[in-house]
Amino acid sequence: MTPADTGASTTVGAAASVSASAPVSDSRMTPGGPGYRRMSLALFLAGVATFALLYSTQALLPLISGDMGVTAGDASWTVAAATGGLAVFVLPMSALSERFGRRTVMTASLAVAVTVGLLVPFAPSLPALVALRAVQGAALAGLPASATAYLAEEVTPKALVTAIGLFVAGNSVGGMSGRVITGWVAQEWGWRVAVGVIGVVAVACAVAFRLLLPAPRHFTPGSLRPRVLVRTVRDHLADPLLRRLYAIGALFMTVFGGVYTVIGYRLTEAPFSLPQGVVGSIFLVYLVGTVSASTAGRLVGRLGRRGALYLAGGTTAAGLLLSLAPSLPLVLLGLVLITAGFFAGHAVASSAVGKTATHGRAQASALYQSAYYIGSSAGSTVGATAFHAAGWPGTVGVGVLAVLGVVTITIAGTLAARTQRRPATA
Repeated sequence: MTPADTGASTTVGAAASVSASAPVSDSRMTPGGPGYRRMSLALFLAGVATFALLYSTQALLPLISGDMGVTAGDASWTVAAATGGLAVFVLPMSALSERFGRRTVMTASLAVAVTVGLLVPFAPSLPALVALRAVQGAALAGLPASATAYLAEEVTPKALVTAIGLFVAGNSVGGMSGRVITGWVAQEWGWRVAVGVIGVVAVACAVAFRLLLPAPRHFTPGSLRPRVLVRTVRDHLADPLLRRLYAIGALFMTVFGGVYTVIGYRLTEAPFSLPQGVVGSIFLVYLVGTVSASTAGRLVGRLGRRGALYLAGGTTAAGLLLSLAPSLPLVLLGLVLITAGFFAGHAVASSAVGKTATHGRAQASALYQSAYYIGSSAGSTVGATAFHAAGWPGTVGVGVLAVLGVVTITIAGTLAARTQRRPATA
């Protein structure tokens, strides 16, 4: 569901920690090597907790609408506030991770997020619920960029795409399990108990994460000087390739956020009229995302980065169009394709950010995460608004436009790469 993806420091010391020198590279973790399994499991669980908390209300929006007497658009703010909070705070949190360490920031972020998660069930009104969700999203901002920065510093470059794919796979498992659990629990005991259960699950994940994650070996504390941060951000935003990757992440997430915010309303209404528990189980489709994200490295190896993005965009578009059918099996197949395309595209784009940035990788990753979750917030609100105005075809229309944006940007990248190769060849 990142989401983003690598990181190092804006300072000379932190940049050196992710340099390509042989001694540092040789001491990093590799698949099958010491600490790699513990690290992979720890970050997988962090991904589970992040997405389970971040989207804990998404499958419950029809129940929240009914309980609080609000529209789909109003209820969607419980999702948009969380992703928006993350988008706003991911860059400042990445700067804190440069100074205080990746593991420290991730631990603190999870601690605050799970604490708020235990308070969410007691929100007395929609504004209070939205406010708590915004705080929760802001706290979770410490996870994505810090996790990928940790991986960039502690894992060998050849294993980086695979390691990030596993973290993204944890996102998909968290998104899936959170929605499935909340669906069935809410059907019996209401949405408040459902989000409370997710809070307890996230506590367990947070504790296991802290116990399992190996201490960093290549982190060098950086500076918190605002001038350095601003200069690094300006450098990243001036890079055409990074700008394209940020836009691609935002557009992919616009599709995903819109589809999964609205799908509950569509499936609980005629002609499907499914019960809440069954609607929650629909999110088992996320398992497809787990597979597609974890195999993104092999996909890039066969097709190249741009080829993988074309395939991911085409798969997502095919799923959107298929979901228009008035047949439940075809709608489910459409969701499978949307999910597979989204997670593959996200893993490819996010890992490319880490490889492209030559310095300040934590900030480069944070900017990707910010764009990614802005896309999620936009998709949630615009998708819900389109559904209210034109039904499911309206939401699909928003998604198709976003996919066309991904394809257009990728084509622009292909043309730019060809133009750069011509002088070199000459």
